[in-house]
Amino acid sequence: MTSHTADEAKAANIAAMGGPLGSLYSALWQSVAVVHVYWKEYVELFGSKPERIDLLNRAAPAFFHMLQDELWELTLLRISRLTDPAKTGRAGRQNLSIQALPPLIGDARLKARVTQLVADAVSETAFCRDWRNRRIAHSDLLLALEQPTKPLADASRLKVKTALLSLTAVLNAVAGHYMDSESRFDLGGRINGAVTLLYVLNEGVKVGEAREKRLEEGKPIPEDFRREHI
Repeated sequence: MTSHTADEAKAANIAAMGGPLGSLYSALWQSVAVVHVYWKEYVELFGSKPERIDLLNRAAPAFFHMLQDELWELTLLRISRLTDPAKTGRAGRQNLSIQALPPLIGDARLKARVTQLVADAVSETAFCRDWRNRRIAHSDLLLALEQPTKPLADASRLKVKTALLSLTAVLNAVAGHYMDSESRFDLGGRINGAVTLLYVLNEGVKVGEAREKRLEEGKPIPEDFRREHI
């Protein structure tokens, strides 16, 4: 397996696809990779094992509840941006979006295939944009006041997984045609990420609970009264 820097990968993409398409594909690839990283961290912490949720609640429940909400909304926001129209606003501001790919593809068959995959992805990610438009980027007044209105689109971990797969399918169709390759964004773990944190928390919670037990039993040791300032 060979490894390339982002600049090296971009240069290879441009060489194979041409400047405009290769540059756009490279930027989209990086953004799709990042949203997968954030999502994997979310799943490791909050969507993997009940024992992990219990550990987080024993360690710092308020903080991890906040983190859960923020990572969830950040994921939906990132997916929304990747599926926005290629241009928005009266000035026609260009967006980094998969919808900008088809016009840059010269091969008619590939263009038709990518156009359909983009349409599929836009459909699969509609719930993300509803959350973005009415809760994350803007705050719908009726929703905020809990008054009768159209509820937010149904959202779940399964729907996010399907949305990410739809984005991957678009990029892999392009890369498969021009470079005979594809990417798997859902493999591997992040070094010093969520799993590392869980191990540290587990050790710390055990030490803290043992100290509390000794204090309750009236059998403290000198270390129980020492706390380092962080």
